[in-house]
Amino acid sequence: MKDLKFEQKRSLSRLEAADQLTAIAAALREGGDVELELGTVTLGLRIPDDLRGELEVEVGDGEIELEIEFKWPIAPARTASSAGAAKAATKRKSVPAKPRRSGPGASKNKSAKRSATKTS
Repeated sequence: MKDLKFEQKRSLSRLEAADQLTAIAAALREGGDVELELGTVTLGLRIPDDLRGELEVEVGDGEIELEIEFKWPIAPARTASSAGAAKAATKRKSVPAKPRRSGPGASKNKSAKRSATKTS
């Protein structure tokens, strides 16, 4: 049984199909947390650096079917010990935050949401 399944079937122009593939490619290129615009639906995904891919082409019954599939594991569920550590961390006394480093050596926050929107 699947935890979630999203399926969208509709007629597309060649340009609309290209826009969807472009949005998917941008989301894959960026990785991390992305919001993928698919027609009237926005789908939020977390895309890891490594995933598995499958390309399948079937010809028969007067049609050509092209399937592009990507798979990756979902984030593992938090264990009781990590949940307890997180709860304990929230109970700790607040201390002022250290000033952020700036300049070429500063680290960037990769978990910020990125948006892969279709382009016209």
